[in-house]
Formats: sequence, structure tokens, C-alpha cells
Amino acid sequence: MDISAVIITYNEEKRLEPALKSLEGLVSEVVVVDSFSTDDTVKLAKKYNSRVFQRKWTDYADQKNYANTHASFPWILSLDADERVSPELREEILEIKKEEPDCSGFSIPRLVFYLGRWIRHSGWYPDRKIRLFRKDKARWEGEYVHEALMIEGNVKKLKGPIHHFTYRNISEHLDRINMFSDLGAQKLYTKGKKCRWYHLALLPFFRFVKSLFWRAGFLDGYAGFIISVLHGYAIFLRYAKLREIWKKGERIEPFPY
Repeated sequence: MDISAVIITYNEEKRLEPALKSLEGLVSEVVVVDSFSTDDTVKLAKKYNSRVFQRKWTDYADQKNYANTHASFPWILSLDADERVSPELREEILEIKKEEPDCSGFSIPRLVFYLGRWIRHSGWYPDRKIRLFRKDKARWEGEYVHEALMIEGNVKKLKGPIHHFTYRNISEHLDRINMFSDLGAQKLYTKGKKCRWYHLALLPFFRFVKSLFWRAGFLDGYAGFIISVLHGYAIFLRYAKLREIWKKGERIEPFPY
């Protein structure tokens, strides 16, 4: 079972190296598709003998599908620059590599490190994603944000998590919410959706309650409370921007990241 690791990047010099280190001795090659970073992302990728390709940003699904075409081996491990293969996951993958699996892919839980602790509730865990899959049985689909992997055949579960270092602090979390709310509002606009009063007055509150209580965010302490508040804020911002788009009668251009 030979595996190609695939990563898409844009200005990821501060986060990429640990991801590449976590792949050493686990995969047969690393493919990096970079959207013309202006920092040392490409230099860093080449330092770890990655096969680097540069391509203008389109969207998440299209960029990942393009990256997959450059994978040399039948199996692909898809990783983001802010993710790491945990020691537990490494051992599981090394074990299944001993013979060809009788499935098309494996779903893997993601465990997020945020505000100094691992988040095991708040709707952020286990957040299973199919990240190890046969190249000829899978394809990324989706526009703007929240791409999903469509896979043909049986999918098995792995227990070891991908460690996800998604936000280094609250400011970075807010920056990401601002960016994704632009993309989310545009996606709603293209579908003809409009902002109603309850999207701004009620939905954010219900999302906060869902995260903090139904998803047991209170068990994550202070970090869980912040996550829950920002879940509600993200919904508010998305619909407020949707209303702004309709008022202007124009779409927001998507950001590259």
C-alpha cells in the first residue's frame, strides 16, 4: 500500500513544517500545490523533498482535485498545512499498510488544539473526515467553502486522530470567520437565499446554545464558551453580509484563503 500525501498551501511557512515532519517515514511522497505564496512556503516544502506545483487559486475542491492528479501512488492521504498526523494515527496507518485494504477509504477523527487545550466537545470533535482514500475512487466537490469528498465504495473508520491546529488565538479565529462569512454569504446569494429577521435575531443565539449545551461545549471550559459565542457570531456575520450583498446588488469576490 503506497501512499501519496497531498497538501494545498498559500502562505503557510509558519505552520507547514510540523505537518511535513509528521509525514516522514509514513508516506512514499508528498505533493504540495501552492497558490503562489509570497512567503517561504515553497522553499520549506522543497526542504522536505516535496514535489511542488504552483497554480492560481480557484476554490478548495478544484485545487484539491488538481493536487490529486499529481499523486503518483494509488492511495492519497489528504492533509492541511495546519494539521498533523498524531502518533496514534501513524501507528494505525503503518499497520494497515502491511496489506492492501479491502475498502475505498478511511474516515479519521480530527482533534483541535485551541486556547491551550484539546477540544473534545463544542461540535468540534470527532469531526470525522475521509482523508485516506483510493485516488481512483474519490473526488472533491463543493464551491466556495466546506468542500466534501465524494467516494465510491466502502469506508472504514480509524481511531487515531489528525491533530488540528486551526487557530493560534482568538484574533486569528475572528479573521477566519470574517473570511468564511464572505464566502458563505456569496454562496447563499448565488442560491437566491435572503436574510430574514430571524437569521440575525434568533439563529445566532440558537447556534450558541447548541454549541454550549447540546454539544457539551461547557465541558471544554473557557475555550468551549468562546467557541460557542463565535459559532453564533459567525452565523450573524454571514447573514448580515448576505443582506449587504442584496442591498448592493453585487457579489463579493472570494478570497484565495
